[in-house]
Formats: sequence, C-alpha cells, structure tokens
Amino acid sequence: MGESSSFQMGVIAALFLSVASSVSIVICNKALMSNLGFPFATTLTSWHLMVTFCTLHAAQRFNLFENKPIDMKTVVLFGILNGVSIGLLNLSLGFNSIGFYQMTKLAIIPFTVLLETIFLNKQFSQKIKMSLFLLLVGVGIASITDVQLNFVGTILSLLAIATTCVGQILTNTIQKRLNVSSTQLLYQSAPFQAAILFVSGPMVDQFLTKQNVFAFKYSPIVLGFIILSCIISVSVNFSTFLVIGKTSPVTYQVLGHLKTCLVLAFGYTLLHDPFTERNIIGILIAMFGMGLYSYFCTQENKKKQADPLGSQMKDKDGTVYLGLEKECQEVKIPDKDPQV
Repeated sequence: MGESSSFQMGVIAALFLSVASSVSIVICNKALMSNLGFPFATTLTSWHLMVTFCTLHAAQRFNLFENKPIDMKTVVLFGILNGVSIGLLNLSLGFNSIGFYQMTKLAIIPFTVLLETIFLNKQFSQKIKMSLFLLLVGVGIASITDVQLNFVGTILSLLAIATTCVGQILTNTIQKRLNVSSTQLLYQSAPFQAAILFVSGPMVDQFLTKQNVFAFKYSPIVLGFIILSCIISVSVNFSTFLVIGKTSPVTYQVLGHLKTCLVLAFGYTLLHDPFTERNIIGILIAMFGMGLYSYFCTQENKKKQADPLGSQMKDKDGTVYLGLEKECQEVKIPDKDPQV
C-alpha cells in the first residue's frame, strides 16, 4: 500500500514539474523570440539538448544516478527519430498557418491511440475516448483560428505526427521493456538528438526565417534569456521522459494541452495577449475533458489494482521496436517501472 502511494506521489510530482517547467520555458522563449527578435527555434532546441546532456553527465559523474548501458542501435535510432520529429514540427509551423499547425498537434493524440491499439494491443475504453474527444474539441476552439492548406505543409505535418507519435511511444516502451529510468534513457539519447539538430538546425532556421543564426547580434539580454531557456530546458526534457515513462504517451499529450490552456491564460494575464469568449469557452471545455480523462483513468487503474492478474494478461503484448525483440524477451519486466 505504501509502495502504491509512493508511486502515485511520484507521478503527481512528475506531472507538476512538467507543467511548471513547460509553461515557464514557453513564456521565456516567447519573450526571447517575440520581444527580442531571436527566431532560431530549432537551433535553440539543439542547445537545450546539449545543456541537458552536460547537466546529466555532471550528475552521473557525482554518482547522482547510475548509467545503464543501452544497445547502441536503439539509442542512435531513438535519438535520431526524436531529433527529426522536432525539426519536422518546426518545418510544419513554417509551411502552414498557425491554425493548421495547432490541428497537427491535436492530431497526435488520436494517432497515438490508433498506433497503440494496432501495434501494442492496448485497449482504450469508450469513456476515455469520449473525454479525449472533449479535450481536443475544447483546445481546438481555444487555439485554432485560420486554417490554410498546402501540399508541402500537409506532408510535413503528417511526417511530424508520425515521428512524434512513434518517438513518444518508444520513450515509454524502451523504459519499461529494458528496465531503464527516464534519466538513463535521456542521458544516453540526448547527444544524438542534439547532434542532428545542431547540424540541421541552422539550415532549417535559415530556410524558415531568412536569417543566419551565426550572424545574429547577441546582446547581453538575449544571451541572458538564452541561458535561462537552456537551464529551464533541463527540467523540461527530464520531466518529459519522466511523465511518458511513468504514465503513457496519451497522458503526456493530454498534459501538453493543459499547458496550452495555461499558456493562453498566462499570455492574457502577463503579456496582455488578446483573449475572447471563444478562448474562454474552449479552455473550459478542454479542462472538463481533462477532468473526465483523469477521473476515468483513476477508476480504471483501481480496477486493475483490484484484479492485477487480469491486467497483467492484458498488458502482455508482442511489441517489437528498433529490432530489439530478442533483447526485450531477455529482460525481466518489473511490476512497476522505476521512473517518473
């Protein structure tokens, strides 16, 4: 009973850390890009990942966590996949209207549900699906304005959705199947994510902004905000892996839409962004959907705890990822994953 309570407290702490750090970095980056004119989002993300790796490397050197080797093929492909998904999301924003980009982000939840249902044999109840539908409708009402379609933008959005869904599912699956913590997986994969974005980021940003990141004039205040953004990003990256590993990719996306609602509210309160009745109605519907999702998930988890043998039988699936089927079979899967 005490172990269950400790696990639940860990989940709550991870969710809170994720929300707080994500909202903070959005506000920081908005000030950096909108107010200070630093538009290089992809390159900035590569710096985030490099700082995250350096921070984790220092922590590992001080024995704050144990480094657990992971198959190199898994780590490299996983890191590249996540790096590519970030670049594709940024390209999707560059080629599409903001409204269509928001639709792309909303589409990640139903695509994740579809992939987990098909490939992982995971079952989602009608109640869960209804709550997710209400959430998506609410966020759509609150955030989607203009929707303009074009062929290249649509292809990029579809690729961004696919890579993001697969990357987040693998973040959860690798941790559980190989019995590694969120910190260990992030430490192993961050260098490869950072490398691909460090190489491609300046080119992507120059293509989207028509500006060169290396020719930008870095004033002290811009440097200050970049450093602050990188510091906050350590918490963002850590909590992302933590939440996905401890809960699920769908729950992480639900949490992401909560952040969207909070960012809209903070933008109105702190930055005096325009706020309409439509925003308010959308946020209220989204919050209602989130509440239902949380309630139904809690009820289903209680049923699983009451019938642990049945839930274990349902959880046994033949997931194969990144060619590691044999390694997965050799690893003992714990009853409770050690992270998030």
